[in-house]
Amino acid sequence: MKQRIITALIAAAVFLPIVVYGELPFVIFVYLLASVGLYEALRMKKHSIVSIPGLLSLLLIWIFLLPSSWLPLDPIFLKIDFLLLIVLLLLTYTVLSKNKFTFDDVGFILASTVYIGMGFYYFIEIREISLAYVFFALFVIWTTDSGAYFIGKAIGNKKLWPEISPNKTVEGSIGGVICAIVLAIIFHFVVDFTHSVLVTVLLASILSVVGQIGDLAESALKRYYQIKDSGKILPGHGGILDRFDSLLFVLPLLHFIHRFIS
Repeated sequence: MKQRIITALIAAAVFLPIVVYGELPFVIFVYLLASVGLYEALRMKKHSIVSIPGLLSLLLIWIFLLPSSWLPLDPIFLKIDFLLLIVLLLLTYTVLSKNKFTFDDVGFILASTVYIGMGFYYFIEIREISLAYVFFALFVIWTTDSGAYFIGKAIGNKKLWPEISPNKTVEGSIGGVICAIVLAIIFHFVVDFTHSVLVTVLLASILSVVGQIGDLAESALKRYYQIKDSGKILPGHGGILDRFDSLLFVLPLLHFIHRFIS
């Protein structure tokens, strides 16, 4: 626990000022996070990022991360064009490697790149929309995690999904959502948030649940590949994917909801 706290404090001291400042340093920082996350994902399936498939996936994730404000054309169609190009190149490599690199490998790399790349892309997009949105998402996720952990430890009895994450409980999960709602109400009155209290509470509830699904999805991935943590870059916390798994689910949804209700 002591190591986790020290790592969290150091990470926050680096992470939060960059998020607040935004602009190019923030974009570069997100590129770094996404690249490390992709490295961790490829390592699960024993692929090297310093290989033809690895470098192609790295190129694709960098293209996905390009902020929409930097692109003169529709970013979605431009990125889909590059995605198709990378798909064709990866399929070509299955032939050149004489099926040592298989169709299944292509699918894993593409799924990992889209999952990580687009998740972090929406981190950049949400930051351009509003710093308050970024902190709202972060606080909801952090509060959900902490609430679920402590409430689960205190009164947790019924396992939530033991095949995927044996330590999580239903009571902890519900407690995490309740803590997120309380945090959201406080956030609404402390920060200049544009939505009503009702919308803020609904938003926090949805993001809290989706964040937990993101956490479970990454747990399922690690369990399938029989690893404890995605990486070791954050002592006591694991890897980048371990820390950003919830955000990779929450941020795209938050961006969609913002466009819907704005």
